[in-house]
Amino acid sequence: MDKMINLKINGRQIRARSGQTVLEAAKTAGIDIPSLCHHPAIAPHGACRICLVEIERQRTLQPACTFPVTEGMRVETESPKVVEERKFVLQMLFSERNHYCMFCEMSGDCELQALAYRYGMDRWTYQNPYPKIPVDGTRKYFIMDHNRCILCRRCIRACGELAANNTLGVKFRGAKTMISADMDSPFGESTCVACGTCLQVCPTGALIDRKSAYAGREAQVERTKSVCVFCSVGCGTEIITRSGRVLRVEGEWEEHNKGVLCVAGRFEPVYDNRARIKAPLVKKNGELVSTTWDEALDTIASRLKTTKGNKVGAWTTCKTLNLTMSEFVAVFRGKLGANVGVLEPTLAEMELPVGGSLTDLVSSDSILVIGADPLSDHRVLGYHIKRARAKGASVFLVSEHPNNGNAMSRFADRHFTYEELPRAIRMIQGAASPSVVYGAGTGQKAAEQLGILKRKAHFIPVFPATNGYHAKVLGLQSGLNSTPLEIAYLLLEDISPGEEVLQWAKKEKFLVVHTSYHGPITETADVVLPSLLWSEQEGSIYNLEGKKAAVRKAVPLPEGLIPENEVLTLLAARL
Repeated sequence: MDKMINLKINGRQIRARSGQTVLEAAKTAGIDIPSLCHHPAIAPHGACRICLVEIERQRTLQPACTFPVTEGMRVETESPKVVEERKFVLQMLFSERNHYCMFCEMSGDCELQALAYRYGMDRWTYQNPYPKIPVDGTRKYFIMDHNRCILCRRCIRACGELAANNTLGVKFRGAKTMISADMDSPFGESTCVACGTCLQVCPTGALIDRKSAYAGREAQVERTKSVCVFCSVGCGTEIITRSGRVLRVEGEWEEHNKGVLCVAGRFEPVYDNRARIKAPLVKKNGELVSTTWDEALDTIASRLKTTKGNKVGAWTTCKTLNLTMSEFVAVFRGKLGANVGVLEPTLAEMELPVGGSLTDLVSSDSILVIGADPLSDHRVLGYHIKRARAKGASVFLVSEHPNNGNAMSRFADRHFTYEELPRAIRMIQGAASPSVVYGAGTGQKAAEQLGILKRKAHFIPVFPATNGYHAKVLGLQSGLNSTPLEIAYLLLEDISPGEEVLQWAKKEKFLVVHTSYHGPITETADVVLPSLLWSEQEGSIYNLEGKKAAVRKAVPLPEGLIPENEVLTLLAARL
């Protein structure tokens, strides 16, 4: 347990934990010390000098973000000497680049601007002709405007410490210093993975989100805490909306992902422009036509009532929320005795533990990755593996071939084939805190061999789709039915199924597709039911740690649309 110490800040007696900085102790006590280069998710840097405070018996002002607290310390955070120094630092920052706020994309939300208001700046003391500095617009989702940069290096540190990608750095020196990517490559041609972590930590308008730029200041938007539903990591998110429209998605700092998202969770959903299904459709004379919910559900119910249970098949995707998935099973298996399954593997055939966490992973000294490619389809998990490696962990990759296209292979210290798995297991057995990351490609034989590590390692399952954990709990099997059916029901959410599912669907006598977007699969359907989007849903999922996470509605439902679980309830009532 941390030792508690006593100190005074602005004459107020407070208690703090040994090892805390002055900034951390003040924040815990509700005392605000301004800063620019500091961010709680990354290591203190002490570069901007905005957080300078006056500490008794110290010859000069000290940065609160790096100075540790001591017993009996006396601190002043807003003394005349401190305020004068902060004003000077702000004047210098405003003189270095073009921070004319009225032209800035971030006007009203910029941390630099807020400090200027706080300390009464109304003019430039040190004039600057503002040399022309380029704007890098080569990234698809965001822009780097060097004119707004204050060189706080938050973006560099976040790229290295949180995303573990180390794309960003600096070039030149002195007043000419600039942020650069990969030794001065354009952002769009660099190793940037578009996770957007740098964008989220930027305190000014230097990194600009293309979609939400100029679309609303902080006071005009609403924030909804939710969870990303685009893979089984289940990252905590904040959905930022205005007037019922999603502007952007940000990572939630307090959740297990520690604010980090990937391109699939932060940007791609906001840019999805597929044609939306806005009303139920029924096929009449070979054409799909709009209809009412009553007619569509009556049509489905009438076919189900006259069909034996073994001639009915129902499949959902593991992207379905907990309540909907449970209702789906209750209706089709419980009420009809139908064949029920999911389209993606659930890892149900592998009797391996679950419950390992991202925190366990980062603190591991050895990590075995088998049957999975985290950096391709569960990127935040992959970033955490890279963070652990940066701290000294060894990464062992088990795959059929060392160079089989697995993105993790670049960062593996050792490669093993499946035949060499016993060697990898012996090596990881000697570790103090090992972790095993296993996916759908592991296989039953390898899973049995890994069983010897059950009491030693943290096991983290990589479910191929979002809510694979709940599908496994419900006992849902993956894969389509090979025998002919009289009626098939596909609950797809916003998933566009592959060619295999499409070819299977074309052979079914009567097909119901419950999905969000038009596509080849809906063209083959006899009835199409619209489903909600990720930002409209309310419920929960289980992430790969096995923890229940709340999915919250951020925008109003479009007129006439009904949540999937309610649709299933209405269908059950007709049966």
